[in-house]
Amino acid sequence: MKKWLLIVVVMGVVYVIVMFLYYFNIIPHRMYSNDDFDIDTYVSDVDMDNDGIDDQRDILESVREYIATKPKYKSKYYEGGYPDDGYGVCTDVVAFGLLGAGYDLRELVNEDILNNYDRYDIDAVDKNIDFRRVKNLEVYFSYNSIPLTLDIYDISSWQGGDIVIFNNHIGIVSDKRNRDGIPFVIHNANPYQLDYEEDILKLRSDIVGHYRVS
Repeated sequence: MKKWLLIVVVMGVVYVIVMFLYYFNIIPHRMYSNDDFDIDTYVSDVDMDNDGIDDQRDILESVREYIATKPKYKSKYYEGGYPDDGYGVCTDVVAFGLLGAGYDLRELVNEDILNNYDRYDIDAVDKNIDFRRVKNLEVYFSYNSIPLTLDIYDISSWQGGDIVIFNNHIGIVSDKRNRDGIPFVIHNANPYQLDYEEDILKLRSDIVGHYRVS
């Protein structure tokens, strides 16, 4: 009797540990596509950099090229604005994704700050860092992109290449989805993150923005 009780307790502990590891994306989640949920993939009618790839797909492909370099999480200041030494933070995922599609956030955010300073809560304008702050990007995208639903269960409205903003965090929506159809997020959150593409939307209660650039 004691032996069976011990086995049940051990199995229960193992189950809890596995669920904990799964919940926090330490155990990888199975990925699904739009086709699995009969969702039409959004295709933009804009090709900002004229490379023959529409902006939505261009942003997503550029983000994947950036995370393939495995940027280490570290907050630093760069004279050229964009990190060039293998380090980066969450905003750089978005900045490099958009840069590859023809949108230079360093220039765009700076121009918007100079033209609409009263919208931004900053003391001194610094072109090299302003576009790498989440609070500034939240303002910028709210005025310069298409606002979309915050309801993560409206799954067809979330498309790969969209931008999602949380309290003090930001990422790019993946074209991969979980078993409920909720998309993964491509982001760089901390030095201990195991993968850049994670199933985190259901874990967050602080989504403050969902935008589409093109």
